[in-house]
Amino acid sequence: MKLAISGKGGVGKTTLAALLAQVYADEGRQVLAADADPSPCLAGALGFPDELRAKLRPIAEMDALIEERTGAKPGTVGGFFTINPRVDDIPERFSVVNRNVRLLEMGAVDLGGSGCICPESAMLKTLVTHLLFRKDDILILDMYAGVEHLGRATVDFVDALVIVVEPTRRSLGTAVQIKQLANDIGLKRLWLVGNKVRNQDEADFLRAETPGIPVLGMLPADMAVQEADRLGIAVYDHVPALRESAQAMAALLAEEREA
Repeated sequence: MKLAISGKGGVGKTTLAALLAQVYADEGRQVLAADADPSPCLAGALGFPDELRAKLRPIAEMDALIEERTGAKPGTVGGFFTINPRVDDIPERFSVVNRNVRLLEMGAVDLGGSGCICPESAMLKTLVTHLLFRKDDILILDMYAGVEHLGRATVDFVDALVIVVEPTRRSLGTAVQIKQLANDIGLKRLWLVGNKVRNQDEADFLRAETPGIPVLGMLPADMAVQEADRLGIAVYDHVPALRESAQAMAALLAEEREA
C-alpha cells in the first residue's frame, strides 16, 4: 500500500499520516513513513522519543550528501549534475524506527512555481521514485499541499492520494486545486478525509460539497490532539476516537485495493 497524504497547511494531514502509520504497524505490517513537509513534524505526531528525533535531519538539507550524489552544490540552478543520483541506501541510513514505524524526513525544495531544476530537487524526486518502487509493505508520504514530489512515471505505484480538509469552503477550494494537480499527472485515485469535524452538520457539509472526490472518513475535532502534542506523546495513543476513525479508514482502503 502506497499512500500520499496532502492538504493545506494546518488541516491535520500529519495527524492522519501518523494515525495510519501506527494502525498499519500495529497490524504487523512493515511501515515506512516519509515526511515531505517543509516543516517536518511527523516524528512528534508519532510520539517518537527525543533521542530518536535528534537523529533525524531532512535529506533536502544535507548539502554534502546532495553534492556527493549529484555532483553539484545545493542552491545552484542549471549547469550539469546527475538527475538520477544514487539513493538506495538513504532510507536505512537516515531513518529511525519506533514501534515498528520507520521514519524518514525528506524536507522540501522551494519549487518557485514552474519547478526547480536543481540538485536538491533531483535528489528528492529520485528518492520518492525509489520509495515507491521499494517492497515496503506500507509507504506513507506526508506531503505538502501540492504533488510536486510525484510525477507521471510514479503515479501507477501510488494506491491513493488522500486529501485532508477542514469543513470549510476555503479548505475544499484547496482540495480542488490539489485534485487538478493530481489529474494533470494522471493520478485519479483520490480520497477526501474531513478533519476537525465537530458535529453531524459539518460532516454532512463535507459529503455534500466534496469536489467529486469520494469521502474516506472523518476525524472528529478533539482538543486532546493539541494536548498530545504538548505532552510529546502519540496522538494514536492519546485520542481513541481518532484512532478508531483511522482504523476504519485503513480497512476501507484495504477493501478498495482488493476490489
